[in-house]
Amino acid sequence: MRIYVTVDIEGVAGVVHSEEGSKGNPEYERARRLMTNEASAVVQGILDVDPRAEVTVVDVHGPYRNIIPEELHEQAILSRGKPRVYGMVHGIDRGYDAAMFIGVHGKAGTGESVLSHTFTGTILDVRVNGRSMGELGLNAAVAGAYDVPVLLVSGDQTVVAEAEDLFGSNVITVKVKESLAHLSAESLHPIVARHRLQEEAARALRDWPDVKPLKVATPVNFEIELARPVLADLAEMIDGAERIDGRTVAFVRDDMPSAYRILRLITVLCSSPI
Repeated sequence: MRIYVTVDIEGVAGVVHSEEGSKGNPEYERARRLMTNEASAVVQGILDVDPRAEVTVVDVHGPYRNIIPEELHEQAILSRGKPRVYGMVHGIDRGYDAAMFIGVHGKAGTGESVLSHTFTGTILDVRVNGRSMGELGLNAAVAGAYDVPVLLVSGDQTVVAEAEDLFGSNVITVKVKESLAHLSAESLHPIVARHRLQEEAARALRDWPDVKPLKVATPVNFEIELARPVLADLAEMIDGAERIDGRTVAFVRDDMPSAYRILRLITVLCSSPI
């Protein structure tokens, strides 16, 4: 069995501030250990059910170099570093049986959700065939294009609600904190969170909930609303992109992976100094 596990930092137990996700300070060094430990707990849960499982842990925060390799579970394969063509789900096309998304945060604009955003603070919304999606939905839709279901999701209460809306009530979720505001939450103790993640990862493999891969209709219509008109100026340079209004560009691609690649390119353009 091959399991694909993505791990972000904002949805990890105990993390509530952007400083904890930014390199160069003690808060970050602590948060990346919390992130590494949650990843290891999920790996152990998988191995509790299938000791021969192949588990790929994918670091998906910021520079994709946060998980501490020597402190990660020794039976995990670690994917880290940039660039990746498919960003947070690079490699999902290599024959995985299921995915688990750990440390997920709310999509851009979600109220009372710690550190909510979609890829970058410059993207206000992404609509796929008219449906607003954050990182959880967008990444799951790419996985779904390769028939990979998402069995387990962890994060705050808004992430739990978003997961159930996307995948149905059978998806297994772990709420590691209750967000109170954008920079405030009540969190489980990290050890308690890790125990629950290990238990629920094991349950996901043992019981294999009735969760179908997330599919989107093709061709895929994307609309991306950006924070500033100048960012839409940049995005409009992409072949096939159409300006909808001052801050919004749209494009159509044949399938979800192709559309996701354009979205990734726009996030890079939005990081350009202007």
